[in-house]
Amino acid sequence: MKRTRHLLWSLVFGAFIIFSGTCAYMFMEGWDFMDSLFMTVTTLSTVGYGEVRKLTNSGRAISMVLIFVGVGYFFYVAGAVIQFMMEGQIRNILGRRRLEKKIERLKSHYIVCGYGRIGRILVRNILRRPLDVVVIEKDKNLLPVLEQDSILYISGDASEEANLIKAGIGTARGLVAVLSSDADNVFLVLTARQLNPDLFILARATADASKAKLEAAGADIVESPYDIGAVAMAHRVVRPTVSGFLDLALAYKGTDIQMEEIPVSPDSELVNVMLKDSGIRQKYDLIIIAVKDSAGNMRFNPSFETTLCAGDTVIAIGGEKNLRLLGKALSPS
Repeated sequence: MKRTRHLLWSLVFGAFIIFSGTCAYMFMEGWDFMDSLFMTVTTLSTVGYGEVRKLTNSGRAISMVLIFVGVGYFFYVAGAVIQFMMEGQIRNILGRRRLEKKIERLKSHYIVCGYGRIGRILVRNILRRPLDVVVIEKDKNLLPVLEQDSILYISGDASEEANLIKAGIGTARGLVAVLSSDADNVFLVLTARQLNPDLFILARATADASKAKLEAAGADIVESPYDIGAVAMAHRVVRPTVSGFLDLALAYKGTDIQMEEIPVSPDSELVNVMLKDSGIRQKYDLIIIAVKDSAGNMRFNPSFETTLCAGDTVIAIGGEKNLRLLGKALSPS
């Protein structure tokens, strides 16, 4: 910003020198405007076309002042312009390189393809957790928005293999396809699945007919924002209290109460321990809503004799701080 302001003031002062020299010739020599302007410009630029008309001693004095003051100043302005352009290019190159270095170091991150209205909200909610996100976006108009939001991004088409590789698809935990069209999402899912067969992929579908195609292409989960929105609206009509509770537990709307899923790692001290002996309720003041085993079976409202096993996922509700403490206890590493 300072460099831009400095350059603008330099250009303004340069215009002032031309204006002053032109007025001086007009007043001291009695020339018309065009002759005075031409003489001023040729003197400042050191072109050397010669005198427009015969100069008096006053005119020669004006020319000498313009030469000593103006020529040096205009060389300075030219240098400032070149410096401004070069520094801007270098700054962009170095900034892009730093961004690429950060992306190269990421592991177990999420790749979000598309930063439109849905993509931006999705990224904002993912970043509320200690998770890393890389966005791939080809719309140049959205790049300033990504920089304003301080999001790591790749500029380009998300369906191109090179861009997915730059985003670290080989070491990513998951990919979310929220491009503008279902056809683009199908091709993206197909490409991503080929590059990383073990990658978790969530895809957006606008039309019901596209869901089967996205699943066939390799998406693990296919969601329709319209279906989700309609179901949420229906719940607000039929079950307003339940919807309000879920808003508090899941949407982080100004409350400490949250719902969280926590995996149980093999090195946890609570492995093979019954819930009644785990001390979760007493130590952390949390409620265990469900436990999902490694096979995907869900046990809602588990009894106090339920044993926690490695590979289980515990779904608990309570204060954010206590949930973090339970997370450390269940997943120490």
